[in-house]
Amino acid sequence: MTVDALRQEVEKVWAAGPDGSRSHGRDVFARLRAALSDGSVRSASPDPAAPTGWVANTWVKQGILLGFRVGEMIDVSMDHGRLPFFDKDTLPLKPLTLDHGVRLVPGGSSVRDGVYLAPGVICMPPMYAKIGAYVGEGTMIDSHALVGSCAQIGARVHVSAAAQIGGVIEPVGALPVIIEDDVLVGGNSGIYEGAVVKARAVIGAGTILTGST
Repeated sequence: MTVDALRQEVEKVWAAGPDGSRSHGRDVFARLRAALSDGSVRSASPDPAAPTGWVANTWVKQGILLGFRVGEMIDVSMDHGRLPFFDKDTLPLKPLTLDHGVRLVPGGSSVRDGVYLAPGVICMPPMYAKIGAYVGEGTMIDSHALVGSCAQIGARVHVSAAAQIGGVIEPVGALPVIIEDDVLVGGNSGIYEGAVVKARAVIGAGTILTGST
């Protein structure tokens, strides 16, 4: 399915609302999740004509929300039930393999399916990346760092320990947090509310940036 065809299907299912076909909605969402995972679809795209240099792809964010709508709660407990977890069946972990070229260090990290991790990305434990996020080549996500839903992180970025990169799924037209190439995000810092950090910036440890900063 082409990106244009996928967009049309997502918009159609979204417009149908809760009265639409659940099975069709699940199929469309699965296709979107796969496209997000391989990087062929992104929740935001570069646009030189935009004031920030980026635009949100509203239909992609609608599609991600669709996954919550059509998903069913299931038991995903670990260690024979000793570690109880319950979640939507549409939001599994990303099935990473050696072929992805990602260094996923043991110790409790979680990456949702629907996250794009480029070759050379390093995930230090315990980090967490949510659906719709995009992480560019050679970037390190350090321990206790969060990459929120739909956040876009460029190449060769260092997201230091305990840094929080906010998401922004809703409103669907709002820009998610953008971290461009070659940025250093200092430890214990927080970047939220659609803030855009341009290429080669250095964010000092403990800094808080929001969309209104």
